[in-house]
Amino acid sequence: MFRKNGFLKLVTIALMATGLFAVAGSSLAATDNANGNLKFAMITHANPGDTFWDIEHQGGEQAAKDLGVKFFYVNDNEAPKQANDVENAIQQNVAGIALTLAHPSAMEGPIKDAADAGIPVVGFNSGLGAWKTNKKINKYMKTFIGQSGEVAGEAFGRRLNELHAKHVLYVSQEQGNVELNARGEGIKSTFKGKYTELYVNGQSMPDVRSGVISKLQADPSIDYVAFGGAPYAMNVVRAMSQIGRHVTITTFDLDASAIKAIQDGKIKFAVDQQPFLQGYLAIVALYLKATNDNTIGGGKPVYTGPSFVTKDNVNQLAKYAKRGTRG
Repeated sequence: MFRKNGFLKLVTIALMATGLFAVAGSSLAATDNANGNLKFAMITHANPGDTFWDIEHQGGEQAAKDLGVKFFYVNDNEAPKQANDVENAIQQNVAGIALTLAHPSAMEGPIKDAADAGIPVVGFNSGLGAWKTNKKINKYMKTFIGQSGEVAGEAFGRRLNELHAKHVLYVSQEQGNVELNARGEGIKSTFKGKYTELYVNGQSMPDVRSGVISKLQADPSIDYVAFGGAPYAMNVVRAMSQIGRHVTITTFDLDASAIKAIQDGKIKFAVDQQPFLQGYLAIVALYLKATNDNTIGGGKPVYTGPSFVTKDNVNQLAKYAKRGTRG
């Protein structure tokens, strides 16, 4: 657990230094917070059991504690159900909603409904491209916190070139997810070798494992695998002996297990988008909108990534991963 308000103060100082917002007076999270009855919702498309989202959740929860406000989290990877979760939050008269845009078209109506009810909405993690281009969303949602899947994918492809990869298999755990699609397109645009894409059912780890292993056994030219998420990479890392040859594992995103695997040389590198920071800043942004009518970003995204985690720099993150705030 953080020392009371410590992380918030660091974030406040950092954001003020970059000009994202200015707040008069003392700490945002005074002990006698007059806004303690404010309630904020975080609603994501997370698959059950995906540990990446535990970190996003914890970031939002920690921000709420530091700010002295109420908070709840719900997730559903089926777009209609996620949309219904947003509508339910509106009915609870929350002070703000942070949501992911993995399935943008399903969010258009709920985002407008929230705006009509006077409830600010902040986007985070998934769907930056849609936020930029979808006028039905951008009209009502002025802030997005996260990384560009396309930019992350392009950097990923260039890193593969530096490592002299020949044939990469990109494994996407959710078909139709715009963020995962953008990552794949980014890799394909910069990688000079052969690119193959494989969709797997991210809700079933046995299906993920068997699908990837079957593909690797069927095509011995594949020398690198790029996973769309750390839990899916770890699922296959634990079964590498079944492949019968060496294949280099890489991944987007992190969790504590993936950090340990990078330390042990079982995962070559990961792209970090700082999920704890995304969740934390999303709630801070909603709080500022509700209490001071601030809108961070000035119409531009607030980037939290990408950056690469390799064996050279992973140790500095390990202690934070153990407490569940990095990954």
